[in-house]
Amino acid sequence: MTLLQTPSRPPATQHTSALEDAHAQLAAAVADLGYDEGTHAMLSKSRRELTVSIPLRRDDGSTQVLTGYRVQHNISRGPAKGGLRYSPQVTLDEVRALAMWMTWKCALLDVPYGGAKGGIALDPRQYSQAELERITRRYTSEILPIIGPQQDIPAPDIGTDERTMAWIMDTYSVSKGHTVPGVVTGKPLSLGGSLGRASATSRGVVHIANAALRSEGITVAGATAAIQGFGKVGRDAARFLTDDGALVVAASDQYGAVHNAAGLDIDALGAHVDATGSVVGFSSADPLPAGELLELDIDVLVPAAIEGVIHEGNAANVRARIIVEGANGPTSRDADAILASNGVLVVPDILANAGGVIVSYFEWVQANQSYRWEARDVETRLEERMLAGWASVNSHAAAHDLTLRAAATRLAVARVTEAHRLRGLYP
Repeated sequence: MTLLQTPSRPPATQHTSALEDAHAQLAAAVADLGYDEGTHAMLSKSRRELTVSIPLRRDDGSTQVLTGYRVQHNISRGPAKGGLRYSPQVTLDEVRALAMWMTWKCALLDVPYGGAKGGIALDPRQYSQAELERITRRYTSEILPIIGPQQDIPAPDIGTDERTMAWIMDTYSVSKGHTVPGVVTGKPLSLGGSLGRASATSRGVVHIANAALRSEGITVAGATAAIQGFGKVGRDAARFLTDDGALVVAASDQYGAVHNAAGLDIDALGAHVDATGSVVGFSSADPLPAGELLELDIDVLVPAAIEGVIHEGNAANVRARIIVEGANGPTSRDADAILASNGVLVVPDILANAGGVIVSYFEWVQANQSYRWEARDVETRLEERMLAGWASVNSHAAAHDLTLRAAATRLAVARVTEAHRLRGLYP
């Protein structure tokens, strides 16, 4: 039997890690709110962390051992909630940061969850569907004691999708002896998924982008935008922006970028990506070095890929008037300071990309009710939640002379701390 180890994580491109940024944001909020060190320590530590080994029998008969994680940062406001990521870059520290941000996101949008996150260090493109199913089912069996519809509810993230959620739901359900639709969200519709869930994060990003444009006195129709990461979030965000009359002039993926000053044909670009696997080579646009997309003179930049793409090395070159964070942690804390000094409005991830967890909550509610809502009900309630979140953060920032990120984090941390205070400390 041949044993293969998962490759180690490649060197990070950003100057600070996601976890360092998450802790710095929390520390600033705690100091601003005047909380004591004990409260800070409680908020900074994960409630539970689980690291598991995942032995995989590959299709060629060899065996590989993968490493997976599940982190539950906080459960004071309800069950833990967070995505499951398949990526070569997954580490425990990354998952810790993402789980913490999920806590703040749920609190900020008043969703009755705490924050969690999961991940397996692998490149899903290097595995067959059968191998991915075996990986998912083994991972699920390993984390089974800490997940459930009242404990921790996974959802799709980078490298995972509704099929992954179906495997998790089935594995969990088999262990319980009956079907449990509420153990995951982002499921296929035929297994109890919610209408509107697949595009919820993208719709939320665009609701916030439009609100931010209006706040800056920019008309949505004719506004220019660029999408960094033409994938699960970025692709639909580009489509919705175009539907609202904006011009998406550039889009990128891990292989490169394309640009058309007159606006990209998003449907045609999507068809090209489906056929080739990349935006590169799209005939109705000019090639563009991926890094240059971040520096285009545009109204809205949507970083919708991974953490740390805007950092102290390139933040000074960003010319977008507004950044709406479709990804988690795309802007480092060093970049935040540079962007603020240059007058760039940054809408933080815990607000901008919260549409996914909002509709995940709706899906969970529907599963508990055994009742499906109409698509218009989902979309109307999503828009109401996102715009209420925007109004709350925007007014708090203006009243206290804070950036939107500082205002959002402060509001969220205060709500989680209030839950801790009301529940008390056991024993």
